[in-house]
Amino acid sequence: MAPAAARPGGSLCRAACRQLLFGLLVLSLFCEACKKVTFNVPSKLEAGMLVGRVNLKECLKSAEHISSSDPDFRILEDGSVYTTNIISLSSEEKTFTILLKDIQRREEKKILVNLLAHQEKTHKVRRTRDTVLRRTKRRWAPIPSSMMENSLGPFPMQIQQVQSDTAQNYTIYYSASGPGIDRDPKGLFYIERETGNIFATGPVDREQYPSFQIICFATTADGYSPEIPLLHTIRIEDDNDNVPCFTQDLFEFVVPEHCKPGTVVGKVIAEDRDEPYTLHTTLRYRIVAEQPPLPKMFSVHHESGVITTLTSQLDREITGKHIVLIEVRDMAGQPFGLCNTGTVVINIEDVNDNAPCCGHSSYETKVQENQVNVEILRIPCLDKDEPNSPAWNCRFSIVKGNEDDRFAITTDGRTNEGVLCVVKGLDYETANLRILEITVANEIPYAVVPYSSALPQSICAVRVIVLDDDEGPVFKPCLLPIKIDGCGSIGTVVGKYVAEDPETGNSEGISYRIEPGQCTWITIDEKSGELRTTTLFDKDMAVRQCNITVLAIDRSGKTGTGTVLATVDDCNGQYPTLTPQNFIMCRDQKPVCITAVTPNDSPYSAPFRFDISERSMGSGWQTTQHDAKSIYLLPRSDIPFGIYTIPIRVTDNAGRQGTSMVTVNYCDCITPSDCGVPRQVSSTITLGVWAILAMILGSLLLLLILITLCGCYGTGAVSKHVTDDLANQNLIISNTEAPGEEVMDPNIIPLQAATVNSCDQGVGMGTIGHEVKTGGQSFEMSKGGHQTLESVRGYGQSTMEQGRYSYSEWQNFMHSRLGEKVYMCRQDEENKRSEDYVLPYNYEGRGSLAGSVGCCSDQQEEEMLEFLDQLEPKFRTLAETCVKR
Repeated sequence: MAPAAARPGGSLCRAACRQLLFGLLVLSLFCEACKKVTFNVPSKLEAGMLVGRVNLKECLKSAEHISSSDPDFRILEDGSVYTTNIISLSSEEKTFTILLKDIQRREEKKILVNLLAHQEKTHKVRRTRDTVLRRTKRRWAPIPSSMMENSLGPFPMQIQQVQSDTAQNYTIYYSASGPGIDRDPKGLFYIERETGNIFATGPVDREQYPSFQIICFATTADGYSPEIPLLHTIRIEDDNDNVPCFTQDLFEFVVPEHCKPGTVVGKVIAEDRDEPYTLHTTLRYRIVAEQPPLPKMFSVHHESGVITTLTSQLDREITGKHIVLIEVRDMAGQPFGLCNTGTVVINIEDVNDNAPCCGHSSYETKVQENQVNVEILRIPCLDKDEPNSPAWNCRFSIVKGNEDDRFAITTDGRTNEGVLCVVKGLDYETANLRILEITVANEIPYAVVPYSSALPQSICAVRVIVLDDDEGPVFKPCLLPIKIDGCGSIGTVVGKYVAEDPETGNSEGISYRIEPGQCTWITIDEKSGELRTTTLFDKDMAVRQCNITVLAIDRSGKTGTGTVLATVDDCNGQYPTLTPQNFIMCRDQKPVCITAVTPNDSPYSAPFRFDISERSMGSGWQTTQHDAKSIYLLPRSDIPFGIYTIPIRVTDNAGRQGTSMVTVNYCDCITPSDCGVPRQVSSTITLGVWAILAMILGSLLLLLILITLCGCYGTGAVSKHVTDDLANQNLIISNTEAPGEEVMDPNIIPLQAATVNSCDQGVGMGTIGHEVKTGGQSFEMSKGGHQTLESVRGYGQSTMEQGRYSYSEWQNFMHSRLGEKVYMCRQDEENKRSEDYVLPYNYEGRGSLAGSVGCCSDQQEEEMLEFLDQLEPKFRTLAETCVKR
């Protein structure tokens, strides 16, 4: 920027006259023109160069639109005039107008700006050969200056100098404004007008004024500003003049006892007013002292101030409060740093690490019998935990000896004692000593902590001695419900109500009576306590239930009371009956089951009681209770076979009785089907014509069979022909690929074919190891030496047309052989008892309904042989042999 120097005195006078004439001319042309502004500028102006500043508010305060008549100049809102292009002033003057508009008020103002160009001084510089051109440093914008806070001077103390390069061409005067100069704190700084030196007049506190920003101006004597106003910062350097301080006078934290090492207790915080992020505010913490001093329980992080535990041995019962003194120091903890101390109180929180216990292991107390809701004992509870806390409050429990809930124990919240009371009267006669086991625990669970043992079970025994008291009779039960049959007659026994002497346990010497003024349905016998009805009941009676108080008086005159709840039921004539009533009993005397039924509801229903009403029958028969509704009936000893009619009386739950006649046919049989149902035989039998004819035909048929059998005995044939019509009535002999050992036994005589018919029942038996040809073919022996029924009897090899034998012949043949077979079945080759063995048979298309039955097997379960009861009489001998008795 080219400097503008003051002109000689003559030139200045002429310029002033020209400006005055020009101003008068402008005023005459623009009546709305504001004050004219004149700037002295160089003849050549660079683009973006500040020409000067115009006070726009003096012309129009509310200017909304600012414009320049000359596009080479730009006007800012603060009135600064800048060039937009490079301008060369050929003449000494240049004029343009600043237009101000207020659109809302429709007001318009103009400011005339006059630029006076002056020629720069030409200094003739004599250059020598040794002259070197040097470029000087621009001084108008120096680096920010600084000043140490709390400086001791001497004052005034120079802290910076500002200079404008335009001072080479102009006479420049410097000035400044801002905080510390013309604003608070006023007078702290000033600037020399001619030199631009900035001075401080006294010390400054950085914590109060960390920096100052002042505005420096450079102007010529006529008010021209060749430089833009300079914003200059004076920074106050920090001095470590502040001691770090804790944010609280006292820190207080809580930590549970026996917590793990490294548990965070809390955090202390300190502050330093010195400059942040410097060593003056870099703080470090350390523990100076602890109370109690040993052992060391806590540590503090030197940078964050977080306090943690060092051990798990914090015990509230030993030390409930720890006091820690902590130091904070700046300068990163260096010894020359400033320091301060703070106090931390650490309270130890209680946990239930101490189990409660009773004062003693056993107690003894006494109580009068029949006393209720009385306190009999107080049991102290000892606990080291914090008083009145859940870990200290005790809860007592009776764990043994109070099965009848006659005792109760509570806790006295003030003393923490267990209060034992009797809530139901005790009976000396029943038990004169009660032993209780009482345990104690806290409201919260026991906490297992390091170095602690398992929870000890605190149990104390309490002996409660019951003192005797002379009591009156006691009814048992105290309330007796009875049912009265509405059909009953006067004097019917409806029950018995007796009392006992608690001391003796019997009813001797006790008399009974009913209190007067009550319903008179029943009366009580004075000595026996038997209850009887006193009236007939009407089926339409409105009240059917009443309470009757009964008194019992012992010899000493003491009285006990009981209550009879009498209920009159409807008249019901239906009594229990028995079903079934007809039975067949074989010689095994298997008991018969008899069931009682009734259409009535309770109480005229089960359970029933049974008895034989006739004494004569009771000597030969007896009953055994099966369940609430049935009994077993069986003879007492060996009685003769025959038909017995037994009267059995059935009593329901309400005492009503009914008698039913049960008929038992004691028969010489194995199964009831053999005996048949008893029949009534008439005194006379009348035969019809057809019956007589049937008898004659039967006799002729029997004679024909005998003749046929005689023919068979004469022939003695070995082989028999079986016709097709007889095939279905004979056992078909099938081959066995592996015959059993019994086939080779010489004591057993196998048969080729044997079929016996007797009346309308037939028995057939086939011989193992033989082939059978049906459809008229003959039976052939597969092995030599086998004998048939005919050969054994000596009849030779005769042939029978029908292939049948009579039942007597079959029985005579098989009786002796079957006995030998049964005897040998239980022995082996050495005549020792042998186990059962499996007999192989070919499968013929279907299995036996009875399953596999060995002739000599020991039957382990008789229950699986019920099918034997259905066999025909001809097989019963074999069945009795196989069944183990």
